[in-house]
Amino acid sequence: DSLHSSVGFLSISAGSLLLAVHFYSSHRAAPLIPSTALGVLLLILSALLAYSGIRRSLRDASLFLSLCLTISAFWCGYGVTFILAGQGVLEGTRDFRDALVPGLVTFALALLLVAVVGFLCGEAVLAMIASAVSLASAHEVALHYSSTLGSSAVACNYMIVCLVGGYFALGRILHFLTKEKIALPGTDLTKPKPHEQIQSTGGSINHFAATGLILNMLSTSVFGCRLLGVTSKLFIGQVPWLWAAGIYQIGICILSYRAMDVLMATAFGFTSILKFAGGYCLLYPIWQLEEPFDESNSPVQCKSKFFAVLALFLALKSPVDGLYLLGYVAYCIALACCPRGFFEGGPQGVDVAIFVASALMSLIHLYSVKASAKIPTGKGAVKALLARSSFLKLREGPDIHAPYLGYSKYADAEVLGYACSVLASFALTMTGDPQAPLATVVIPWVVVAGGILKLLGGSVAFARGKTLESSAFILYAVMWIIWGLTRYGGLYGTTRSFHAAVGIIAFMLFNGFIVFCTLFLNIAWFFYSLTFMLIAVSFLLDAIHALPTGYDITATLIFGLVSFYCFLSALYNSIFEGSCLPMGRPIVQLSGMGAGMTKCLHLPARKASSVKRIADILRNGGTCGIPTDTVYVLVAACNRPDAVEKAHHSKRQAQDRPMSLWISSLKQLEPAKHLFTPLLWDFMEAAWPSPISLVILRGEWVDFLGMKDSAKYVGTPQSVAIRIPDCSVTTHLIDLVGPIVVTSANPTGEADTTHHNQVYAKLGDKVDAVLCDGPSPENIASTVVDCTKIDSGNIGFFRVGIIPKSQVLQILEQVQKK
Repeated sequence: DSLHSSVGFLSISAGSLLLAVHFYSSHRAAPLIPSTALGVLLLILSALLAYSGIRRSLRDASLFLSLCLTISAFWCGYGVTFILAGQGVLEGTRDFRDALVPGLVTFALALLLVAVVGFLCGEAVLAMIASAVSLASAHEVALHYSSTLGSSAVACNYMIVCLVGGYFALGRILHFLTKEKIALPGTDLTKPKPHEQIQSTGGSINHFAATGLILNMLSTSVFGCRLLGVTSKLFIGQVPWLWAAGIYQIGICILSYRAMDVLMATAFGFTSILKFAGGYCLLYPIWQLEEPFDESNSPVQCKSKFFAVLALFLALKSPVDGLYLLGYVAYCIALACCPRGFFEGGPQGVDVAIFVASALMSLIHLYSVKASAKIPTGKGAVKALLARSSFLKLREGPDIHAPYLGYSKYADAEVLGYACSVLASFALTMTGDPQAPLATVVIPWVVVAGGILKLLGGSVAFARGKTLESSAFILYAVMWIIWGLTRYGGLYGTTRSFHAAVGIIAFMLFNGFIVFCTLFLNIAWFFYSLTFMLIAVSFLLDAIHALPTGYDITATLIFGLVSFYCFLSALYNSIFEGSCLPMGRPIVQLSGMGAGMTKCLHLPARKASSVKRIADILRNGGTCGIPTDTVYVLVAACNRPDAVEKAHHSKRQAQDRPMSLWISSLKQLEPAKHLFTPLLWDFMEAAWPSPISLVILRGEWVDFLGMKDSAKYVGTPQSVAIRIPDCSVTTHLIDLVGPIVVTSANPTGEADTTHHNQVYAKLGDKVDAVLCDGPSPENIASTVVDCTKIDSGNIGFFRVGIIPKSQVLQILEQVQKK
């Protein structure tokens, strides 16, 4: 066990102690902890809580994750509100109440849901903490509306949290330091049940979805409370809740991609944009007297289409989740239809409905992750229905998110990247006042959607080994951010400059290189990058006062439509098998460039199941790239002559670099021991396991390995190289398969391969799987020793590698003395 849970509970205890002191001293003229200091401390503790929850979630599927992230988001918005109050931004107790209440209402209900699930699932300590914080939040809401209630009840609840959390953290620390010898009563963490471990390992459960749904409750509460009369107005004091929800939801989006949940991750990315847009609209009246009218009709209409498509695909996997997303379709339609957007009663009414739906969905996800009995959401029925269809076949199995290069812990984020391109491009079709350029469009829909979220998509693509796609996404994101900020700041509106034109030309040169590279990728990416060049040209023409009428609208529409097709294609291909919406083949096909089109399994070497799967592939006649104690190699099973011949032809093996034999122990040569001289046998026994290959005379012993006619591809007519590698993964694999034929995992004449990414790049279209173990422990190949004349006391060296001559000669001397 780790101490991450202790850090989380200590952070909860520390924050509760601060709030208890604050409420006990609230009747004083000067509180013991100033509001600004309290807010800063809560922000620090919220960061510690988020770290603790995320780190803990990597190995345990308990409610601890949801509790930590929920309280962390709570204290983040809470802390910023206290800072605003301490700096005089909130005027009077009425403003302070209107700022705090939406968040308090949300977290009182959300933590109550966590407490209920905790009690039902036997997590008593977590349930007690969640219920106490929930009760404290409810008491604080009542305190703001009734002067007869004192603050002691709130402080008392936080003291309970402080004591329980501190006791539990102390118990976990003692348990860790004493190596499980001392355990305070009630501080034993419940071990994950078998079904939880299986789900967590398979990546089929998104443990972060419940927190993302709670954050949806937080943002809708701000506008729903205004409609219901709980708060008197919408103003800057409620922005911390909206932006805290948006920032945390971007984090949940990334974590959901890490949990291999493409649909929910994309949905959380979409909803985070709405949160930032809502917060920006509340900030806008600071520099403009009137409330902002919603100029973002076009991007909001696009967003409703995205939610509708996403809801359709999500309904095919989970009908309840798909139905939930339809609420956001209605919300976007309401925003687009109302001239005052977030300030109109229609969208706020939908907010109330989404708040209730989010609470129900949070309860379903919290309970389904923890409990053995699931709340039915219709997954099984839809899966059974699709199984009968020959047109729609769900992609399933552990390889649906296999990356192009190496092993990645992320699902594909290209769906979100394409959607952000559509939103940013359609936002440009709106005209605005040059003195207040695109007031409610540029920041949320261009800078945030087209810039920040596209950077997220680019970083995930880079983690998956998609270097070209990630470079394009990152370049376009930087372009949207720079253009948006300069346009928003007025530097690109009335005061157009030569410097803007120079910068745009630089971007066009970079994009020209990307357009050229996409010729070797696929047709969809070629048109995607080419049509973005039209956007850059419109920016350039506008900067030099030469923009033809209607050109910018036409360019953005074309780019938006191409991006929308790419969005649909990526979404379809990530969920279903087949090529109903193909991305197309490369326009230019070069020799050696086909590796990216071939499905090559990438399996992590740290998992025993991966080694077993590689063994199955080798036994069935496949060839694989595997790590060793030196560099990566290409292997085939000796008892599969067809695989040996395949390995030989895939390398175009040179005569001076023949294939060698590897075994896991001398027991595998025991049936032929009588064919070896005693000195050679003892020398092999003393030299192995190690990165020393011994070249020995070819003889009848080769026939015992089952290579048959393919034996001519191994070694030379006179000799064969053999060794036992000093690598536990490799020897375990040979134990499962038997002796293997080995050659370097690179085309003949090229440098040795020192990373699993290089195996794929060089031989990806010629191997069936790669066992991924990151960089090689050594960049030098093995030492090859000539033992054909060892009985006369002489050995030679074909290659001096990682083991020096002196060490090999010393081993021989010791064997001879024996």
